Amino acid sequence: MIKSLSYVGISSPSAGAWHQFATDILGLQDVSDPAEDVVRLRMDDAFWRIAVHAGATNALEYIGWDVGDQLGFDAVCLALGDNGVDLHTAEAQVADERGVSALGWFRDPAGFRHEISFSRRKADKPFQSVHEVNFVTGDNGLGHLVLMVPDMQAVSDFFINVLGFRHSDDVEAGARIRFMHCNPRHHTLALTQVPGHRGMHHMMLETDSVDTVGLAYDRALAAKEPMAMTLGRHPNDMMTSFYVRTPSGFEIEFGSGGRLMDMQAAEPAGHFSQTSIWGHRPPEEPLFPGMLERISPT
Repeated sequence: MIKSLSYVGISSPSAGAWHQFATDILGLQDVSDPAEDVVRLRMDDAFWRIAVHAGATNALEYIGWDVGDQLGFDAVCLALGDNGVDLHTAEAQVADERGVSALGWFRDPAGFRHEISFSRRKADKPFQSVHEVNFVTGDNGLGHLVLMVPDMQAVSDFFINVLGFRHSDDVEAGARIRFMHCNPRHHTLALTQVPGHRGMHHMMLETDSVDTVGLAYDRALAAKEPMAMTLGRHPNDMMTSFYVRTPSGFEIEFGSGGRLMDMQAAEPAGHFSQTSIWGHRPPEEPLFPGMLERISPT
């Protein structure tokens, strides 16, 4: 049903700071319209992948999923309906902003808004990065998200049992993190439990070279950007990466060399007791999650 992570939208009082952060540090392309109160960022042939809307607080506003085609769209609609989840039709203006002719949206058990669409608009000019960064996207989508949710089991059951995600593995190292995939990328979505709260911990952007990762790491250090974790390598997805704090309070994991899953194999979910093989050291004064909102029990 769901093929890949297509786009992400956040709100932030620091939206303007993304113009420089995204281009100078990450190598994304700024394609914002000065007439809009939103920063739009490209990383490939999609006309944008990340949108940062001006807002009063730092919040994850919507997650866009590519369902492949009309059959995929209908399959998601059916699965949601069979499980009592309301699917709404987005307004024409919203669909146009996302670059699709039709857009459906729903909320997961944690309350996050998810949008489904297909045949999204492509840019009319090639992607350009001031640092010549080549991002790994294509059929595997934008990258991955790690979300903080009040009930990890309820949300993971929803994505696995309703939306057809597959359980990649778990990491238990102080807190449990569950990793899930919907395409060969090791994980497109991961969850960790924070009772009474929800938010985004980080978004991963993958490049085609570890040297590109190292150069971005040097740029972040030179600019004195807050580093959430130093350069390191994970044992489960084998990604070599670092984590830099964004102007909006969550982290960008900037990495290379991520593991691909065999979509034909019925692999049992693995279990790991450490988050990193080496590196990924936090600062002396660890950064606490900056995109975390308290939610009322339902």
